[in-house]
Amino acid sequence: KGGIINRIKTDSSKRNFNFSTNNTGGINSFNILVFQSLFLISKYFKASGKTYFLYRIFFIIDAFNMKYNFITIEGNIGAGKTTLAHLLSKRLNARLILEEFADNPFLPKFYENQQQYAFPLELFFMAERYKQLKDLLQTKDMFQHVTVSDYLFTKCLLFAKVNLPEAEFLLYQKLFEIINPQLVQPDLLIYLHAPVGKLKENIRRRNRSYEQGIATEYLFALQETYTQYIKQHNIKTLYIDASSSDFLGNERHLNAVIEALDKDFDEGQHYLQLP
Repeated sequence: KGGIINRIKTDSSKRNFNFSTNNTGGINSFNILVFQSLFLISKYFKASGKTYFLYRIFFIIDAFNMKYNFITIEGNIGAGKTTLAHLLSKRLNARLILEEFADNPFLPKFYENQQQYAFPLELFFMAERYKQLKDLLQTKDMFQHVTVSDYLFTKCLLFAKVNLPEAEFLLYQKLFEIINPQLVQPDLLIYLHAPVGKLKENIRRRNRSYEQGIATEYLFALQETYTQYIKQHNIKTLYIDASSSDFLGNERHLNAVIEALDKDFDEGQHYLQLP
């Protein structure tokens, strides 16, 4: 908030903004019109001393200047994806997409009998993730130009690779390859890497009953699958060592991520060590 408030105190006519084109936004005549309208409204609120409304307007204007309009957070079970997604969405005034895992009726059953319920579990997740991403990403919101999600659609394939026997995985992969091209890919992937010991501690702390029996070997298998995927894909990726991360309790950790979002990354991995 401090940075926004300081900018409120400056002459807003001196602010410079750079527009960029990407998958989910970009410069066009509509965006220019909206930006000009917001700029005029902000001058009115500044002149009238209504700083709360001016604060909200600057959030919207800054969203037009973001280098990454669709940000996805990924990582193993218990890595802190949802926590970071919530915090980033608040700081960036971003639309938030959270995985609706609790709606999957096969999830508790899967942890009791993986062999029997793995395939319906993964099919349900793929259908729900596709519907959620398709619906939300096709709907424009002029007041929330940035979108933050706590999952990548490719997560479907990564978990299926660990959970399914080969014959079922090959069938699942064919379905995935039909669906995946229909979705917009993120401008930036934030990958949280934490050691399995920390994952187990986070899982214990959040106390979801059906997760408490997750085997250490299962987390290691997912970790290896994620690692191989991160090495091979071509999405711009911010790889964060989350072994000692505390995004809720240590504001410096969150600020380090937000500052990194100002950088124009090339494709591939870019490592971030939290302070």
